[in-house]
Amino acid sequence: MGFGYKQWLGPFYPAGMAPKNYLAHYSTLFDAVEIDSTFYGTPRPESVVRWRQSTTDHFTFCLKTPKAITHEARLTDGIEAMAEFVETAVLLQEKLGCILIQFGPAFTYAQVEELRQFLSQLPPTARYAVEFRHESWVRPEVVDLLRPFNICLTATDYIHLPKTITPTADFLYLRFIGPHGQYATKDKELVDKTADLQAWYAQIKPLLPQFQHIFGFFNNDYSGFSPKTCNRFKQIVGLDVGEIRPLQQGRLF
Repeated sequence: MGFGYKQWLGPFYPAGMAPKNYLAHYSTLFDAVEIDSTFYGTPRPESVVRWRQSTTDHFTFCLKTPKAITHEARLTDGIEAMAEFVETAVLLQEKLGCILIQFGPAFTYAQVEELRQFLSQLPPTARYAVEFRHESWVRPEVVDLLRPFNICLTATDYIHLPKTITPTADFLYLRFIGPHGQYATKDKELVDKTADLQAWYAQIKPLLPQFQHIFGFFNNDYSGFSPKTCNRFKQIVGLDVGEIRPLQQGRLF
């Protein structure tokens, strides 16, 4: 989740690398990124084109929907703004994986009809995943709501939310999120999450035939240093792992 962390300079990015080169380097080690900055506003079209052009072939972007749409106003009032956001996102062309529509903890099942109206008007030019933070959405009716639209119910490893996978689309979106700010640093793995990740894969494996694509993202608050944890999960599921070369101490003599 994100790639522009200052504390990754050295442990992940080569010492002295300019921030403008981070994304290109990142794309040589991982094949997807969730862009968090779009949560704070729709990016400029030229920025999106630059993202597409600076990354390796077959790289994938997943973009978070701006909070002005999902958090700060009545959801149905944001339909036009959502269309404009998607119009910008599709400039990624074949590199657009999915748009994440994340709702805050104040968004409850009482607003289900508002959500239904919003989902019915989403542009068909992208695919979508929905993440709920309120427990009232943990009910079978949500599956019936999302499945006709082929919208993924995001599976989330996050505090109080159930750690389960409920298929509602032909793809799966996974998010591994720790409590915000629980670690002072973002440059090394502080907790070994191997057992948790193995449990997740045990859920995923029998469902693999149902999904055309699986997107999975980690934040630094999950175990301290998301690139390392991501590689740990890739090893568990049998994917190739790009070597992260940490900053080496210079010669003393």
